[in-house]
Amino acid sequence: MSSAVENLIRAAVTQAVTRIAEYNRNHRKADGPNPYLTGIHAPMSAELTLTDLEVSGRIPPELDGSYVRNGPNPIKPPNPATHHWFVGTGMVHGLRLQGGRALGYRNRWIRGREVSEALGEPPAPGKRTEGFDAPNTNVVGHAGAIWAIVEAGGNPVRLDAELMTVAHDPFGGTLHHAFSAHPHLDPATGEQHAICYHARVHDTVWHVVVGADGRVRREEPIAVQDGPSIHDCMITPRYVVVLDLPVTFSTKTMLAGHSFPYRWNPQHQARVGLLPREGRGSETIWCEVDPCYVFHPANAFETEDGRVILDACVHDTMFDGAYEGPSSSRVPFERWTIDPVARRVERRVVDPAPQEFPRPNEQLIGRPYRYAYTLALPEGGNPAFLDAPQLYKHDLQTGRREVHDFGPDRVAGEFVFVPRAGAAAEDDGWLLGFVIDRARDRTELAILDAARFEAEPQARIAIPHRVPPGFHGNWIPAR
Repeated sequence: MSSAVENLIRAAVTQAVTRIAEYNRNHRKADGPNPYLTGIHAPMSAELTLTDLEVSGRIPPELDGSYVRNGPNPIKPPNPATHHWFVGTGMVHGLRLQGGRALGYRNRWIRGREVSEALGEPPAPGKRTEGFDAPNTNVVGHAGAIWAIVEAGGNPVRLDAELMTVAHDPFGGTLHHAFSAHPHLDPATGEQHAICYHARVHDTVWHVVVGADGRVRREEPIAVQDGPSIHDCMITPRYVVVLDLPVTFSTKTMLAGHSFPYRWNPQHQARVGLLPREGRGSETIWCEVDPCYVFHPANAFETEDGRVILDACVHDTMFDGAYEGPSSSRVPFERWTIDPVARRVERRVVDPAPQEFPRPNEQLIGRPYRYAYTLALPEGGNPAFLDAPQLYKHDLQTGRREVHDFGPDRVAGEFVFVPRAGAAAEDDGWLLGFVIDRARDRTELAILDAARFEAEPQARIAIPHRVPPGFHGNWIPAR
């Protein structure tokens, strides 16, 4: 345990490093435009409420709720020389659907300190984190509330049905360390499971469980090294899958003034951990894997012989190039077979095409499943990461891949699967997501019939402006 003297020294060092980083951040000059502040990523400058939306096709009358998506949208112009896509203040966008109608669209900034100050508002109530306090990565419904969430130590922010910030809320004061942008709901228990890290703690991550009542019941520490960035995880009935991969905190990058201080670290051993869901962190079964990085698994499940299957989009490297956003040369969709007895991981490429943002029917999280839906990425990469009009549907039983193409000058984002009530088939439901029409600088919420994946969208709801590409969205039922 650290002594009082050690804590004082650490605090002083942290303050000095922060001052150096801020100086360099303010004085670094850009060589050219930042791809995450221009083009389709140019931030919106206003909050809107629109009720007269053009609809083509037929909105399924069974959809009663809101599609809500979160993403970075800086409220003040940042320094383009040091801005990173992952650090813009969060903005949520939502469309309310009911009875086959689109009732309206609205977008709202998450009320962090900078946002409240810029808008001339009093600070939102609740417990703030020391650093970033405008979660920009995901938005989920849980325990009767809507939560904007982020990784690396930012507290969740509770929103109301109108997407306004209610409070900075670490789950009623029950969260003591950090949360994640990617908790996973166990359909059997109603609990959210996440692997969480804090940017200022480099030797520990936590398995956090949020009960169906919205209160944290478990924060189990797991020992790590180097401060790894663990963006996501996955669960099975017996395990939590921990992805300890070679993207770690970089003091050098922070001192240079870059706003996102994580970089590719080939000296960090890549490994996958199987933590017993109610076990101690020291009981994690670690299995080494070749260097790579995973932002997002699709799903995981256990085989009859005790192995764990993990499906994920796998980057060959990450944050090894430019400092503005993701960087990798290959990102296929892979299936990993994790053997907890031999402590070995076997990797198989399911589809070599570049792709990201995998989502399944999440009623089957942790269980055997058949279909995964992913977003195509441009061949050869793109400085702005996203620039493709296709979605993929993977049949993991037959190996078949279906393609839905939204057409030229379109840029698709992540799509979420919404199951039909009482569905008998795994793909009986809809896929919802935003598609940018680059030529007209506008957006639409597209609704696909997942069982007729390659057919024209069942409905398109036009938004008369461009919604910048963000990260993750979810369907939040009105009930």
